[in-house]
Amino acid sequence: MPPPALSTGHHRHLSFPHLQRCLSLMQSRTFIDARIHWVRDRGLDHAVEKEKHLLPFHYLKDFLIHSFPSSSATASSVPLDAISERRQDLRLPFRAIRFIRLFPNAFIEETPDHSASSSSSSSSPPRPSIRPTDDLILIHSEELRAFESSRDNAADRLLRLLMLAPYRRLPLPLIDRLQWDLGLPCDFVRSLLPDFPDYFQISPSSGRDNLDIELVCYRKDLAVSAMEDYAMRTGGYKKGASLAFPLHFSRGFELEKKVRKWLDEWQKLPYVSPYESGSNLPPKSDIAEKWIVGVLHEVLNMLIGKKTEMENLVLLGQHLGLPAGFRKVIAHHPGIFYISNKLRTQTVVLREAYRRDLLIVKHPMMGIRYRYIHLMHKNRNSSGKKKKGRSSRRVALSVEDDEDHEAEAEGMEEEREEEDDADYKFSESSDFESEDEESDDDDDRVRDVNLSPPTQEIQPRIPSPIRASPIERRLLTSKIRRNEMHKVGKRNSAGANWGVPPKSRISV
Repeated sequence: MPPPALSTGHHRHLSFPHLQRCLSLMQSRTFIDARIHWVRDRGLDHAVEKEKHLLPFHYLKDFLIHSFPSSSATASSVPLDAISERRQDLRLPFRAIRFIRLFPNAFIEETPDHSASSSSSSSSPPRPSIRPTDDLILIHSEELRAFESSRDNAADRLLRLLMLAPYRRLPLPLIDRLQWDLGLPCDFVRSLLPDFPDYFQISPSSGRDNLDIELVCYRKDLAVSAMEDYAMRTGGYKKGASLAFPLHFSRGFELEKKVRKWLDEWQKLPYVSPYESGSNLPPKSDIAEKWIVGVLHEVLNMLIGKKTEMENLVLLGQHLGLPAGFRKVIAHHPGIFYISNKLRTQTVVLREAYRRDLLIVKHPMMGIRYRYIHLMHKNRNSSGKKKKGRSSRRVALSVEDDEDHEAEAEGMEEEREEEDDADYKFSESSDFESEDEESDDDDDRVRDVNLSPPTQEIQPRIPSPIRASPIERRLLTSKIRRNEMHKVGKRNSAGANWGVPPKSRISV
């Protein structure tokens, strides 16, 4: 039987005047109905954006390494067919071969000699195989050592998350969804939970076929939030006193005076611990909102990256006793939480944990992930600059700030990639023998001309027509329309000035 929910006994620690004020504020909702504008924070956006493709990269790395026999001293290769079959499980954003070729410093593509395999199947080309590089294996081994050194810390974070739940249990699929953010291994059910039988147990879910992770032992020494721990270390904090959340706003963000006044009064409210039940708090009151903020603040502090997707918080909030529509609370407090719209999703970031795009206190597992990111982008900056320079010569217009057009173009690219995936088959003219992108084809044509033997006659090269992207066509069309409207305005103003004295004419 899980321990019963803790009762909220925070009022007994308050003096009588504070208790009267607290009770009056608990019954009211004083939030000003004002629109709080969202202001972009480039540093926090970069903290989210630099982890692009990191999760599928990590899944693919684990699949390649775990496919090797434990007794083998050297890394073996895995057929590309096996990776393509598990594309959904590995969460690859597009075709496996294209994803692998994005990171040549991490994955090696090996193609067997066609002459050696011609005896078995002369019609089909040889299938390539993929194996990790030595640098990737080295970082993986350091990741295992880092997790072993922080195994107790990982168990404590999972235990505290279960302590936040009113019924002291959470669905196993939900924990598996948060596994990456919690810093748990992909096989934590087999590698972590059996080592802590006094903490966790797997039990069937009520009324469903799923399984739950249930809390076995409730530790009161861990029922201290990050806010309370910091206040106790700095001194002068008593249970039930008011605690003000740290506020950090984006550059250029300004609050209205009435919202600022409400925020100052809201910060003075008593702090209700997230490990205490908020069911007896009046709904839609200021103190209930402060308890919700405290729960979200504590959850984000448990995560090693101090951020997670909005959808994860919504699913988790349903099991933590948070009211429906609590995501509006996140928007009410832009100084505590930041919502990033990068990577085609909404990510909630804890502002106080970051200085620009770097974590102030970095977990050892996050240090390993930054090394993966460095390996992913190693020797790719020069090629990216060449592609940007080539596109800038085609169209001398800046489209970096036009995020709507960029999102539309990326969506069209995904549709084309899905069509290519449906029609993709191994053939002699497949992607194993040619590059994936048009820019790479241009480089191949230039390379063929430069590498031709000197005795060969130089043939006149007919320049191929330049095909503009959807963004470029849209921008060029809008520019042409503006020029036409400007010419029409000039003709209209010239007609209006006919027969008018020079001093009274309309200037264009």
